[in-house]
Amino acid sequence: KGGFIWALKNYDGDVMSDMIAAAFGSLAMMTSVLVAPDGTMEFEASHGTVTRHYYRYLKGEKTSTNPMATIFAWSGALKRRGELDNLPDLVKFGEQLEAASLRTLEDGVMTKDLLPLVEPGFRARGADSGEFLDAIAARLA
Repeated sequence: KGGFIWALKNYDGDVMSDMIAAAFGSLAMMTSVLVAPDGTMEFEASHGTVTRHYYRYLKGEKTSTNPMATIFAWSGALKRRGELDNLPDLVKFGEQLEAASLRTLEDGVMTKDLLPLVEPGFRARGADSGEFLDAIAARLA
């Protein structure tokens, strides 16, 4: 269920988060927040790039790249910027983006990497990258 903080040096955190995410099915669902001693923060997706998907995209082929960790890295950064600059609308937008993304999964629309993780009886369909992002945008609107 989460609810804990695990402080590690950057490389050790990379290794451990990759192992844990792989055990639960998808690196694309894990974000990372790096916090410096002075309170500076960096938000990132824990995974690397998906080069083979990018090359398919360049050829005009459809891909099913899971953007959740990247979305949550951006939403986390937007919320933090909103806090620092006292921009409540920016914080609210970050929260709404996260909620729309989670609602999309809860509604059974997901990228194909998540389909093997679906519990029996839950109706889900695999979407390509564009369909998944469009579904999130529709819920955000």
